[in-house]
Amino acid sequence: MNTTYSRAVGLAIPVFFALIALEFIIDRARGTRYYHLADAINSLSCGVISTGMSVFFGFLGLYIYEWVSTHLAPVHLNPTHWATWVFAFVLYDFCYYWHHRAGHTVGLFWAAHVVHHQSEEFNLTTALRQPGTGAFLGWIFYVPLALAGVPLGVFLLVGVIQLFYQFWPHTRVIGRMGLLDRWIQTPSNHRVHHAQNDIYLDRNYVGVFLIWDRLFGSFQEELPSDPPIFGIRGQLRSWNPIWANLHYYWAMAKDSWHTERWRDKLRVWFGSPAWRPADLTLRFPKPAYDPHRDFARYDPPRSFPLTVYALLQVILLVAADDHLLKVLPAQHGWLNALYFLVILSGLVTLGGILENRREFVLLEFGRMAAVGATVLLSGAWFGGVHDPRIVVSIEALVLLSLLLLTGELLGERPVGAARSLQ
Repeated sequence: MNTTYSRAVGLAIPVFFALIALEFIIDRARGTRYYHLADAINSLSCGVISTGMSVFFGFLGLYIYEWVSTHLAPVHLNPTHWATWVFAFVLYDFCYYWHHRAGHTVGLFWAAHVVHHQSEEFNLTTALRQPGTGAFLGWIFYVPLALAGVPLGVFLLVGVIQLFYQFWPHTRVIGRMGLLDRWIQTPSNHRVHHAQNDIYLDRNYVGVFLIWDRLFGSFQEELPSDPPIFGIRGQLRSWNPIWANLHYYWAMAKDSWHTERWRDKLRVWFGSPAWRPADLTLRFPKPAYDPHRDFARYDPPRSFPLTVYALLQVILLVAADDHLLKVLPAQHGWLNALYFLVILSGLVTLGGILENRREFVLLEFGRMAAVGATVLLSGAWFGGVHDPRIVVSIEALVLLSLLLLTGELLGERPVGAARSLQ
């Protein structure tokens, strides 16, 4: 398990959420309405899944990195010298550029990266909307650091720093920043990257240094005449975080199955996401799409109590995820996996609730009943927590949740009754 990453994320979570709260307050005070609850919850849900997958499967890339560094690197840089850290950070950012660019230009990598672009809003919660499958292949792009002799510990730390730097540009609260917009990743530059407007597609890939976009011809300035429209072409139209991570793999699998030429079956996975086999464009044509004309935000109506319930539950699940990161080293691996699955099940049922689907309200009722029964019978929570005050608090939360869900299941509240938190 990648405990270095888990410790770093555990330290960063309180800072991230404090900044999200500040941005939300500014947004509401200005009346800009850059936050929509279901979209933000779905972004947080994807972030929780990404963290868990990185913790459980990040070792794949780390093992390969260490092997390459040990057996193939011609030199080994001194981890205590400042020049090693500067070199490592710049090289990491360069490798990240190509990782990110491949994530937009190669179908298999876009299938992982598309998660980060699905949000139809652009705020600090979007920064936490990270892919859950990136840990399986993303390491390929960072092997050059191992070959260059960058020590594993230095690689891990500069990677975390570079990743956390990218949090703050995900905002519309900050406008243009003058000279900084010409040299580094800023909110203006990153708004371009997340936009689906024709002029902005597949632009501004950098993590930190804008020189890479300028060198390789992928820079585009934000234009006042063409405000960014956020989200992806071929909208997800779902709040299910698992489907968010798998939907493009499924789309590629269908295309690969239906196309007739074997070369095309392979090219679906490794060609551009903008490309489709010629026979499929005839058999399964897609309508022309213009974001200015055709884009409509996905936001199914739901009752006010379910909206409040989803908000409170996602806060609890994020807190549980933070607790999981803290107890990882001290708890058996199977218990860590079970804890993650408990959190994951909650995120999935909340997604269905936000879509106003009754069957997911029933599933959530069952999930909460199972949690309450397990804690009551065991007298404990994950991580060896036996404190009676915590156990009683969990049981009280379960009871309140079951009462609210029962009211929803028995009531005849009209669809889309109240949405004041949107």
